[in-house]
Amino acid sequence: MGKTKAAKRKKLDEGARAGHEAPAAPRARDEETGLDFTRAWVEFPDPADDEQVFRCDLTWLTSRWNCIFGQGCQGITAGRASDGCCTLGAHFSDEDDEKRVAEHVARLTPEIWQFHGVAEESGWTEVSEEGERQTRRWKGACIFNNRAGFEGGAGCALHKLALDEGREPLETKPDVCWQVPVRRTYEWVELPDGEEVLYVSIGEYDRRAWGSGGHDLHWWCTSAPSAHGAGRPVYESYRPELTELMGAAGYEKLRELCERHIAAQLPLLAPHPADPAP
Repeated sequence: MGKTKAAKRKKLDEGARAGHEAPAAPRARDEETGLDFTRAWVEFPDPADDEQVFRCDLTWLTSRWNCIFGQGCQGITAGRASDGCCTLGAHFSDEDDEKRVAEHVARLTPEIWQFHGVAEESGWTEVSEEGERQTRRWKGACIFNNRAGFEGGAGCALHKLALDEGREPLETKPDVCWQVPVRRTYEWVELPDGEEVLYVSIGEYDRRAWGSGGHDLHWWCTSAPSAHGAGRPVYESYRPELTELMGAAGYEKLRELCERHIAAQLPLLAPHPADPAP
C-alpha cells in the first residue's frame, strides 16, 4: 500500500532537517489559495440554441477578481513581473483568429508598438515547438508586449490600439488573450433518451487549464487574494467577453442567475476562497 500524502510530506521534512537546509524563501505562489474547493454551478438551456446547454461556474463568475496588470501583478515567470501573463507568445485558435489579428496589426504604429520596427523587418509570428502558430516571442516576452518605460505605454500594443479606437480589446487581440482568465470548454452529452446536447462550460482559467505546465507558473492571479479586490464581480466586469463567448441571450440569462445567486445567498454560498472576507 502506498504512502499517504501526509507521510510523504513528513519524510521530505525530515530529510530537509537532516541536511540542515535553510528554509526556502517564500514563493510568489504561496499567497494563492488551493485549486480544490466547493463551487456553485448552474445549468440552463441556451436561449438561442435548443441543442446547447450552458454550465456556468457561479463561484468564479460572482467572484471579485480583476486584472491587476502593472498594479501588483507578479507575472507567470519569476523576475518578469512587468510582463504579467504575456511572457509566452499567444497561440492562435485557428486561421481566422490569426487573420483577424493581422488586420489590426496593420494599423499599429511605432508610437504605440515598441517593436514595430522589429516586426516589419522579421515578422511577428512564429511556430511553437509543438508546431502551432503563435505570436512571436521577442526578448523574453510576446512581441506585442511593450516593456516598462516605453513612451507609448507598457502592456499589449493591440490592447492599447483597441482603447485608442474606442473598441473592445477582444476585437484586436488573439482569442486566448481576451478570453483568459475565463475558460470555455465543450462536451457532447448523450441524454437517456438518446438525444445529444452540447454542454458549453464557462468557468475559471486556473493553473490546471494551462495543462501540466500550469503548475510550474511562478504565480497565477485567479487564485491570488491580491487580485480579488474588484468592486464589480466577474460577470459584470467581463460582460463584453462573456457576451462574445455565450451570445447576447445567453449572457443576459447568466447575468440574471448571477444576480439571483448573490441576492439569495448572504453570506454567499460557495464563495471563491481568494475573495476578501465579507
